[in-house]
Amino acid sequence: MSYVEMPGAKVPIRMWTDPASVEDVALQQLRNVATLPWIKGLAVMPDVHYGKGATVGSVIAMRGAVCPAAVGVDIGCGMSAVKTSLTASDLPGDLSRLRSRIEQAIPVGRGMHDEMVDPSRIYGLAAGGWDDLWDRFDGVADAVKFRRERATRQMGSLGSGNHFVEFCLDEAGAVWLMLHSGSRNIGKELAEHHIGEARKLPHNQDLVDRDLAVFVADTPQMAAYRNDLFWAQEYAKYNRAVMMGLFKEVVRKEFRKAKVSFGQEISCHHNYVAEERYDGMDLLVTRKGAIRAGSGDYGIIPGSMGTGSYIVKGLGNEASFNSASHGAGRRMSRNAAKRRFTTRDLEEQTRGVECRKDSGVVDEIPSAYKPIEQVIDQQRDLVEVVAKLKQVICVKG
Repeated sequence: MSYVEMPGAKVPIRMWTDPASVEDVALQQLRNVATLPWIKGLAVMPDVHYGKGATVGSVIAMRGAVCPAAVGVDIGCGMSAVKTSLTASDLPGDLSRLRSRIEQAIPVGRGMHDEMVDPSRIYGLAAGGWDDLWDRFDGVADAVKFRRERATRQMGSLGSGNHFVEFCLDEAGAVWLMLHSGSRNIGKELAEHHIGEARKLPHNQDLVDRDLAVFVADTPQMAAYRNDLFWAQEYAKYNRAVMMGLFKEVVRKEFRKAKVSFGQEISCHHNYVAEERYDGMDLLVTRKGAIRAGSGDYGIIPGSMGTGSYIVKGLGNEASFNSASHGAGRRMSRNAAKRRFTTRDLEEQTRGVECRKDSGVVDEIPSAYKPIEQVIDQQRDLVEVVAKLKQVICVKG
């Protein structure tokens, strides 16, 4: 489908979904965003749903300003995927051992490594910039500096919620490795610190929603936020790279006889800020639950833990600010999912997938998410499908 345009106070709201299918609270958030004095455009992805301040699944382009809540608290969260030389015929009938090996190599939930990972010992990791990342930590907000040790040990760990590590098959039977995570606790604390700082600024006192507080160009507060934001985005990128290296090492050991090789890794943020130019203007584009889909850009759009995911290539649609959805998107809150579904429902909906099927992940049940095929169909003018993947192992925190 092409987009539906709704009127907004300052800019039109371009929606790649039926507005009638969007929660009233999310629609109000979109209207609120469209009132911001600095806004130059607002694009809404088919996975849109309610979030803090700004909806998840929205792309907000502003001139001379950025809204921390429009980035999200998991700065730099995103996806990585790589195709392997393995095929379905190489897999054992019982995948529980392989799942266990992945969980041993990559800390999940609140887990972390016993000590900081050594990048030189991570298979296939391009470690350029590693030392610079940690040198730059000295320049981040004082409020989080005491978290340095924790941040170093969480590097290369998964976290919880909708973060995952998956072993997938494409429609031709090729094995893919895929994972989803972000900047862990350090990114969350940086985001919450700056959201709090923005709310105090005089120019934000009369906004329709104080959670939409912004930093404006050429101010110390904006400079501090941009510094910490871009650092956290790099942290998130390295976090996924380290996990993928650990994941590859597990696969190499478990399938030693197959002498596994790996293709080009695909990696994309979906909670981040980018400096981009549209209509002759330099803009700050925030994607909260959206990926960049410029012409030829590879991206990853995951479904739920029982439905599968898509590898896509961007079509460069500037009406969406060269963006596409970041996933299926939730259609009910975590608490609502826990009230409605049982572990038996989870077992049924994840049949054929080696994964957790206990009460701790009921909130991640496939029915809590929108149908991924519908989400893909609604953005055919934003991306083309390269591969459809179905998980056979899903590791959750």
